[in-house]
Amino acid sequence: MRLILLAVVAWSASGCTTIKPVDGVRQTAVPTAFSHELLDRVLVTHVNEDGRVDYAALKAAPGDLDAYYLQLSRYSPDSHPDLFPSREARLAYWINAYNAAILKVVISHYPIAGVADVMPPAILFFMPEKSGFFLLQRVVFGGDATSLYSLENDLIRARFAEPRIHFALNCASIGCPRLPRRAFTAANLDAELDRETRRFLAEARNLRVDSTARRIYLSPLFDWYENDYLDWLAEQSGGGPVGLLDYIALYAPEGTRLADGEGPYQVEFLDYDWGLNDQAAAD
Repeated sequence: MRLILLAVVAWSASGCTTIKPVDGVRQTAVPTAFSHELLDRVLVTHVNEDGRVDYAALKAAPGDLDAYYLQLSRYSPDSHPDLFPSREARLAYWINAYNAAILKVVISHYPIAGVADVMPPAILFFMPEKSGFFLLQRVVFGGDATSLYSLENDLIRARFAEPRIHFALNCASIGCPRLPRRAFTAANLDAELDRETRRFLAEARNLRVDSTARRIYLSPLFDWYENDYLDWLAEQSGGGPVGLLDYIALYAPEGTRLADGEGPYQVEFLDYDWGLNDQAAAD
């Protein structure tokens, strides 16, 4: 069994692709602060109000994204903790890093219709669907390479007990939260995460209530990460009994009815749309 596991690890490693930064600028002195200004420019230029990305234009003119990714590859809260003195600064970095890395991986393979089009090598036929994108593409932060899957689950989710990240991280798919047109910031992170959570739940594709049928239809993000919401809510409430609808009620549009005299409505989870959040696909 050990030999089989080692073989699987070796095969998986052989199928990994590291997205290397475009090193067009020689490294000089370490900066005194980390700036997300370059990502701001990428987002305001290539993302529309619906959160869709003009991947064709971004691939044709990737200069700002390449420069930002180069910064990410050199500096991170792990490699240069002095640049990220607060929890908010560290979390804002990792959220922005994830969203920027997703853009970088997409344009490395574009044109594609969705993340599932980035396939593992044939020898890794046993790998799960979408592993070619989320597991086998490796991105570099502060000198260390990691997968998108590990970045989200082993780093961001593991280090920060903050369920609102699920409405800030964008995985290049239509079912994702909309990609904001500005980078997240340390100074305003709480308000920004609150804004994105409320914006997500204000869309019928993510929260829809049928009072007649007594049913609530939710994005599968609430199914996949249910424990993140409930663990946070339980801590806030001092360990009392909590349910998923208690979390929804905190951020749902005012007047949203989640229960009646007979009790809470039944929850059903919607299908997730893995199509690429491409402006061209929406035309």
